[in-house]
Amino acid sequence: MNLSADWRTRSLGEDLLAAGFGRRDFLKFCGGLAAVFAVGTPAAAADELTPAAEEIADTLGAVTKPNVVWLQLQECTGCMESVLRSGGTSIEDLVLNKLSVNYNDLVMGPAGAAAEKALEDTNAEPHILVVNGSVPVGADGAYCTIGGKSAEQVLREAAERAEAILAVGACAVYGSVQAARPNPTGAVGVEEIITDKPVINVSGCPPIGEVITATITYLLTHGKPPEVDAEGRPLFAYDQRIHDSCPKRAHFDAGQFVRVFDDEGARNGWCLYEVGCKGPSTFSPCPIIQWNLKSGWPIGAGHPCIGCTEKHFFDRFTPFYEKLPEVRGFGVESTVETVGLTAVGLAAAGVAVHGAATVVRQIGLRRGEEERTIDVAGEAPAASERTED
Repeated sequence: MNLSADWRTRSLGEDLLAAGFGRRDFLKFCGGLAAVFAVGTPAAAADELTPAAEEIADTLGAVTKPNVVWLQLQECTGCMESVLRSGGTSIEDLVLNKLSVNYNDLVMGPAGAAAEKALEDTNAEPHILVVNGSVPVGADGAYCTIGGKSAEQVLREAAERAEAILAVGACAVYGSVQAARPNPTGAVGVEEIITDKPVINVSGCPPIGEVITATITYLLTHGKPPEVDAEGRPLFAYDQRIHDSCPKRAHFDAGQFVRVFDDEGARNGWCLYEVGCKGPSTFSPCPIIQWNLKSGWPIGAGHPCIGCTEKHFFDRFTPFYEKLPEVRGFGVESTVETVGLTAVGLAAAGVAVHGAATVVRQIGLRRGEEERTIDVAGEAPAASERTED
């Protein structure tokens, strides 16, 4: 794959210079990206001028505008909302604009025939394809049409000359809520339609904006997709469980739980496991990167994780406020079943992602008469160990 095949003439570095931004400002921005890409190692502060930041700045600064098609299929627009809130300075805005799309029917200015021509022209050239939303295949695709074409046809045409394909959000990854039983529209994920090319799954409902933009930036700076886990998710973002980095982990280990919402434990910020938190079985950097310029995230706001980065989370984890099978911490006050000791390392500077070392145990999950297993603590299991419905 050659992602530089058809990029435009003026580089990002030249655009930054023309906009009045110096090298050091750009290096600070790239330091944040370097922190996101730090897999399993202590990451430097986002404003620290590291060799990794220098390397990203040199490569990204030379990038000229790529062709990008950004499809909005059967979805709620939440993923695009997340992307639009992934940066807080003019540099992020300029980078996002530089990596902006030739076609996105949600936010683009053209409409009607002009929009269709923009899509047709971009599809005819090598491009990066980003997809939000599921693909409804029921009723011959009648549930979602764009310009008189089914979502499946639009996707297939856009994927034909795509050099890289990103399925962004739980809908695009596997269908999400609309694919939940009984799945009336026949919603499926991108990789069930596009089977002849690798698809990078940026999961979440919605994913964190910085994870989306970092994945695109990885493609631009490395010229190839990032390493992925057994479910196609970038390892730099999905290599550890929320439970391993959660600031409430100490309360879990001490057996200090919220029993009902707004009880004394809730007011004291205790662990949300008893009210349904799925953090022990969910892979995501939510505690570290957070949303809306690191201003918050669900558990930080007092709501349990619902496991939205995991495949088929709506069917697997509902009712959301029912607790997982009993999982135990190792504190002196702990009172529930043993999972195993965990050595947790966390570098939370900037948008760092720092791996956690754990001991893996499996527990049984029973819904009525149905029984299956979920990995509760540890590193991502191999493909043969992951379970699906």
